[in-house]
Amino acid sequence: MLSCASHNSGRPAGDDWPEITRESKPWTRWWWMGSAVDSSGLSYSLQEYSKAGLGGVEITPIYGVEGYEEKFLSFLSPKWMNMLEYTVRTADRLGLGVDLAQTSGWPFGGPWVKPADACKYFVHTTYVLNENERLDTPLRYIQEPLLSAARGRPDPAALKDPVSENSGLQQLALEQVRYRKEIPLVALMGYSGSGEVIDLTNKLTSENKLDWTAPKGTWTLYAVFQGWHGKLVERAGPGGEGDVIDHFSMEAIQNYLGHFDPVFRQYDLKNIRALFNDSYEVDDAKGQANWTPLLFEEFQKRRGYDLKEHFPALFGNNGQEKNMRVLADYRQTISELLLDNFSRPWNSWANNKGFLNRNQAHGSPANVLDLYAACDIPETEADDIAGMKLASSAAHVTGKKLTSAEATTWVKDHFLANISDVKHRMDRYFLGGVNHVFYHGTTYSPPGEPWPGWLFYASIEYGPTNSLWPDFTALNSYIARTQSFLQLGDPDNDILVYYPLQDSFHEPGKELLKHYYPYNVASGFIGGSFGEIIETLEAKGYAFDYISDRQLQNVKVSGGQIHTGNTSYKVILVPEVSFMPLSSLQRLMELAGDGAGVIFHRDLPKDVPGLADLDKRRAEFSRLLSRIKPEATGPVPGIRKAGLDKGVVLLADSPEKGLVEMKAGREPLADNGLKYTRRRYGSSFIYFINNPAPDTFSGWVPVSKADAEIVIFNAWTGEKGAAKNLRKNDRGETEVYLRMHPGDSFILRTVQSRGREERMYNFYEPAGPGVVPDPDWKLEFISGNSGLPDKIQLDSLRSWTLLGDPEYARFSGTARYTAAFSIEEGSAPAWRINLGKVGESARIVLNGRSIDTLAGPVFERDIPAAFFKSHNTLEIDVSNLMASRIIDLDRNKTGWKKFYNINFISSSRESRNAEGLFDSSGWTPPESGLLGPVTLTPLNELTP
Repeated sequence: MLSCASHNSGRPAGDDWPEITRESKPWTRWWWMGSAVDSSGLSYSLQEYSKAGLGGVEITPIYGVEGYEEKFLSFLSPKWMNMLEYTVRTADRLGLGVDLAQTSGWPFGGPWVKPADACKYFVHTTYVLNENERLDTPLRYIQEPLLSAARGRPDPAALKDPVSENSGLQQLALEQVRYRKEIPLVALMGYSGSGEVIDLTNKLTSENKLDWTAPKGTWTLYAVFQGWHGKLVERAGPGGEGDVIDHFSMEAIQNYLGHFDPVFRQYDLKNIRALFNDSYEVDDAKGQANWTPLLFEEFQKRRGYDLKEHFPALFGNNGQEKNMRVLADYRQTISELLLDNFSRPWNSWANNKGFLNRNQAHGSPANVLDLYAACDIPETEADDIAGMKLASSAAHVTGKKLTSAEATTWVKDHFLANISDVKHRMDRYFLGGVNHVFYHGTTYSPPGEPWPGWLFYASIEYGPTNSLWPDFTALNSYIARTQSFLQLGDPDNDILVYYPLQDSFHEPGKELLKHYYPYNVASGFIGGSFGEIIETLEAKGYAFDYISDRQLQNVKVSGGQIHTGNTSYKVILVPEVSFMPLSSLQRLMELAGDGAGVIFHRDLPKDVPGLADLDKRRAEFSRLLSRIKPEATGPVPGIRKAGLDKGVVLLADSPEKGLVEMKAGREPLADNGLKYTRRRYGSSFIYFINNPAPDTFSGWVPVSKADAEIVIFNAWTGEKGAAKNLRKNDRGETEVYLRMHPGDSFILRTVQSRGREERMYNFYEPAGPGVVPDPDWKLEFISGNSGLPDKIQLDSLRSWTLLGDPEYARFSGTARYTAAFSIEEGSAPAWRINLGKVGESARIVLNGRSIDTLAGPVFERDIPAAFFKSHNTLEIDVSNLMASRIIDLDRNKTGWKKFYNINFISSSRESRNAEGLFDSSGWTPPESGLLGPVTLTPLNELTP
């Protein structure tokens, strides 16, 4: 391991790197296209993944490849299960873990899902009758046909019902199907202008005619019908095509999981770690799956009144106040059903079988904090740190070790993302509390398949056919080292932010249900307070998690600290809310009375949610609020305090004022544009610090929880050493000197003095003019996807796509640049090599010794003088993007895009052909190779 740490016997250093485990390494989603796998291909692939530094795979079977139909294996068939068993056994031998998606595609569903268990919707019609009038028309509703397919427009009338009875489903690539048919009426209610309500459901004849004469007054009749939503398993593989389940029905999930019982028990699957569920994605189709057959019974049990008596309010026709309260109660009921009838039963079933479960709860029409908390490993996605925290918060407040992420699903268009782009995203996941990343993804491709092999339609290809694959090892090592720290101990966040979901539930919309994603997490919440809090906390360097109404009930207070899971917090920060459950206000006041710090942003909560027992709940709500008598105290305007037993309730017109008043600590390093996440491990603290800015940062970084010493770990290079440059600022905080290029990260560990340690972590500064290597570079192409271009001698550095020969322009792979240079030995303790511009990543070898892999955006490395001689040979192995070769394949119209279903699409319209598929034929090959200028600069140890 190359090290620029120096030796000095006067300073203590900390512990070494934590052990690298398979869970600290990155995992990948492993697409099995058509499940056309065999033992030799599986063995080869797993060995390649293991050598590259992956820790495990998540098997997700999906649609197939044209021309390989005879090799397709049907999901859960004996042949498929034999391949699964072989994979698990082989992976375990290679030290790899295995997770399994519990469906073929996503969401949960398949051919064994019967209509009774399939997702459903409800629709209503209205009729108006005056006194003595009768409704002569039969109450019938004909569901209109609907068909959506990934490719083509099949005729709905030609399809058999149910969908699973049709042949050629891989070719059809169906996404949603509704058949033209009469759907059942589930309720008929009458509402008079004077407020009377009559259940008329039992007044229907066998022909669905209403045997009833309207009494005095004007009556509006609401007829509610149950339809079949028609959402099908998305991107399903052979044997997995079929209806998506009703996520709100206990019977549906029990029947779904029961299908796996007799299959799984016949095979040795004990080394499968976890079963996986992709994000909700039921309603990314036309209409919403917003009904379950037991909805009325569940609503009555949970909300305490009959929903049927309030159809006008549910459908937005009974005045704003009542409309929003009934709508909120409906949404709350759906949220609870998704938790109680899907998330929890699935977790219990998996655990009883000896598996963990990993769940993407986002996108659900529910409180995703509670759904995440109901699984063993919450998993997020997206690029928004505030959104990622939905999953990591649920893990933190319930004491779960891991938060995973579907990472880098879409970064740039196909074949254009480099390792630096991926690392940037990974660092954001770490800052969002993720400590167990899954690449999205890697496609199984048979050995010997013509380049580029089998590929999934999302834009990052983490596989051996990627021209950057040789350098992914460096990225994987970086992730493994980082996660080895981020999986230690417990999170150390100071603030719990109350998640004001009831405000969102009461907000009307075009649809009955609202879905909650990890994108723009504060959108859809009344008043903007929640968003202002998140923005302030992130900008000012406060460490926080979210907490739900349900989770709030489990919080305890001791010694002024707020405890939940395995961690503790200093403050609960409540956004300005219009609606808060009575139980939550009660709990907040109990916690404040026990000594917890509670801050209300701007004002106290205004009202209780929902409709049932409204007057009674409002009275108790008001009584509780009357105990809080805030008064302006102290010199800070905008702060009001109210004593409450042992504690204090604070009202603050800005989040920051309240937090300063409550002495909730922050990390001032945020003032320098740096980002961080922090954990507690024993008596020490672990910081992951990242520079997301476009400029290099050099300066003193305050660390609020430092002990006597700080150890610096560089997860990219593997170097570590005690911080040489430490000082105290005027606030008494320890500051450490750091130099960080754009995108750089360090891990800091605070330690107490434990004796003398020689190794120190040094930073350097230029000590004189640089040295430029011989301008005559030798360029040799050493590995690639096709024949290797000829060697060439360069008189200057430039993109190899501009060397004139078309073979250079279409080459994707690795080329070696070799040059010589001389220095005066002993003239400097270290030298800085800067490669200038590189397309795309570079491995440095100096005098036959491997130095480092550089991924950018700054291609620079400080190297100890011991690695140099008077006369030196420098080798730079540069790998470029797949795009160069793909452009050539597309221009020559080769048939590499041969996949069923959605085939291979682009995220940009500019890169789509007439069929809507990805097409790079109009692209210019990206700059490739070592572009320079390359410089070597003597260094001295920096003493700030």
